[in-house]
Amino acid sequence: MSIDFFSTISELDTILFAKHLSVMSRSGISLSESVETLIAQTASPKFKKILEGILADLENGQPLSKALVRHPKFFGAFYTNLIEIGERSGNLSQNLDYLAKQLAKNHEFRTKIKGAAMYPAIVLSLAIVVGIGVSVFALPKLVDLFSGLDVVLPLNTRILIAISVAMRDYGLLIFGVLLAAIGGVRILLRLHPVRMVWHMLLLRLPIAGPIIKNTQLALMCRGLGAMIGGGIPIITALRVQRDNTSNLVYQTHLDGIINAVNGGGTLSRQFSTKEHKDIPPIVGKVLAAGEKSGTVDELLVYLGDHFEGEVDEATKLISIILEPLLLFIITTIVGFIALSIIAPIYQLTGSIQ
Repeated sequence: MSIDFFSTISELDTILFAKHLSVMSRSGISLSESVETLIAQTASPKFKKILEGILADLENGQPLSKALVRHPKFFGAFYTNLIEIGERSGNLSQNLDYLAKQLAKNHEFRTKIKGAAMYPAIVLSLAIVVGIGVSVFALPKLVDLFSGLDVVLPLNTRILIAISVAMRDYGLLIFGVLLAAIGGVRILLRLHPVRMVWHMLLLRLPIAGPIIKNTQLALMCRGLGAMIGGGIPIITALRVQRDNTSNLVYQTHLDGIINAVNGGGTLSRQFSTKEHKDIPPIVGKVLAAGEKSGTVDELLVYLGDHFEGEVDEATKLISIILEPLLLFIITTIVGFIALSIIAPIYQLTGSIQ
């Protein structure tokens, strides 16, 4: 049981599940036999258990989509709807392949975003750890030395000593307050109005805002394109995408678009209205061209790739700017600490001479 508890199911597991099923289905292997093969080769005990449940449902006559619906935590509406449409149309292997490709693109996109944020986070974390380590372990010994000397300490040394004393005397309290503040913010962000304001602020941030906006647009357009291309009705695709969207601002936009399309409006017209100001005009114009040519799904995927390209360019530019900036910050912190320690020692040496 402990192995099952600690094992996890990654997004990559569900992507490979769709890809392998598609390959085996195209080869004429039955779904039950395909799932049996995947059970034998999967490394995750938890995923193996889920696959065994899916196999049992298939052997009891359930279609694959119904078997997957029983595991919504791992196979969402986007996943199961594409499979259900494939079952109805007789194109299950094609839809499985299409599903795997779109999920892989989204996975790669999210991985790139996380990777871009990882480097500055690690560097700043190391700087904070080094600063706290010096303040807590190294400086207290020097404080005792300096306090016994009749020397006027430089301002930067006095600041560093004050930080060291505060960390020594109130470190646990400061740590507790920070934890409480983080916990309080997390609780507040569970409230819908607070989360809505927070998501609006994120979209308005000077540098991160456009990246967040283009990320949401890339995932939204690609998701809609994949579902419509897989045969899912537009309204159903919009509803599924709405539920898959993490930003409440874009959820609200999709709610309005769903209501308008339900009332007879075209997709391009609703994406072009001024009330959806967080959706750029290019989306409505490209969709209008797609409606005329019957290629809405293809152009939505194209838009998804376009917005992903915008994110890639922005993250590359930020990386170019951040590297020297982070180097400057680290150098400043280390230099400040070193100067604060060395300056009084030189001052003391000079006074003795």
